[in-house]
Amino acid sequence: MTMSAPVTLADLTARTGLDVLGHLRREVTIPVVAGLQAQGDLIVVPLALLDDVTLPWHTHWTAVPASGVELLRGAAGGNPHTLVADAGTCRWTPRVNDPQRLALGALDATAVAYLIHPEHGGSGIAPGTYVVRRQRERSESTGRTGNRFIAD
Repeated sequence: MTMSAPVTLADLTARTGLDVLGHLRREVTIPVVAGLQAQGDLIVVPLALLDDVTLPWHTHWTAVPASGVELLRGAAGGNPHTLVADAGTCRWTPRVNDPQRLALGALDATAVAYLIHPEHGGSGIAPGTYVVRRQRERSESTGRTGNRFIAD
C-alpha cells in the first residue's frame, strides 16, 4: 500500500502496527493538510510560515523508518505521537533553530506523511517541509500569568 492514495485509519494502523483506542472509527479517511494542523499537544507548521525558525546548514536528516519516529510521549509516560511515512518519502531532524524553544524537530516529505496517536487517530501531512512544535497555552497560577505546555 502506498500512502499517496486515500488512507483510512484502519489502513494506517494495519500498515504501521500502531494501534488507536476503540472509540475511534477506523473506516474514516484521514484528511491530508498542507497548512497548519494540530494533534493534541503538537502543532505542525509549514517552515515557510515561521520567520524566526531555521534549519542549520549542516542539519543531519534521518529517514523515517517503517516503524515510525516517536516525536513526543504524553505527560507521565502517556500515549506517543508517531510520525510515519512510506519508505524513502520522509526524513526527520531534531536540529532546528527555534528561539521560542518549542520545536521538537522538522520533517521534509516528498509524499504524504502521517501522525498517529492512540487517542487522536491519524492526521495527514502533505508533501513539504514542516516544523513540529509543542503547543502552549496561557495559564494563571499563584497569581502569575504565564505560558505552559499543553499536556496530552
